[in-house]
Amino acid sequence: MHPPRQRSFDDDFFFDLCQANEALKLERDAEGNIIFMPLTGTDTGNYNFEVAGELWNWNRRTKLGYAYDSSTGFKLPNSAVRSPDVAWVQKERIDSLSDEERRGFASICPDFVVEIRSASDDLNVLKDKMEEYRDNGVRLGWLIDRAGKQVFIYRQNGSIEIKQGETVTLSGEDVLPELTLTLLL
Repeated sequence: MHPPRQRSFDDDFFFDLCQANEALKLERDAEGNIIFMPLTGTDTGNYNFEVAGELWNWNRRTKLGYAYDSSTGFKLPNSAVRSPDVAWVQKERIDSLSDEERRGFASICPDFVVEIRSASDDLNVLKDKMEEYRDNGVRLGWLIDRAGKQVFIYRQNGSIEIKQGETVTLSGEDVLPELTLTLLL
């Protein structure tokens, strides 16, 4: 009888773990802790798809980058592997990666991210996650809190703007030029 094979818990192991458990949505924080992400409800899933669809349409028209859904993992500079609800990366940044780097969790922080709060999400945890994105290079981020009827806009310069109301209009600013979304919260 052979002893069980030992494998270190490195980036490749985490990627393989995620691939072997496709039904689970997993993230890894900067300390190496595995975070199980619950599935969203039907309303949140539809809302997420609508926001992603708007970004996809804009990106298809402008061809400025690549848009990603919530099943995509990105390895941030702090070693966390995160999967925003919606993400976008400038074309030149992705094109500079090798095919092998793009097959796994690319070591790249998106330029733009969206997190949409679902019923199971703690708002403070999502705010911390948005700060982590920004600290690792995100240029623009939207945290959409439909329950609180507010959107937190995180900018690279450290500012956070809060828009509130039943309807909120958001701009892609200089990160996503000419993108404007009007959201019903």
